[in-house]
Amino acid sequence: MRIKFLDWYLKIAVGSALIGGSMEMFMIKTGFYDKVTVLESEKRAWESSPEAQTIREALNPWRNHDAQERKNS
Repeated sequence: MRIKFLDWYLKIAVGSALIGGSMEMFMIKTGFYDKVTVLESEKRAWESSPEAQTIREALNPWRNHDAQERKNS
């Protein structure tokens, strides 16, 4: 059985590959990946800081409530 509209599928595949490749080249040329790497490392450094842990505990005071109830019973 021959696939109907094979040429359309090939055109769509080639067009998608070209668009994806051009997007990747644009991100590499503009330094997008370098900026994202720096932002992610800053975010992880802040999340592991004592200030961030204090804020996290203040925003969710019931986080350890279940564990303490299990110890008490």
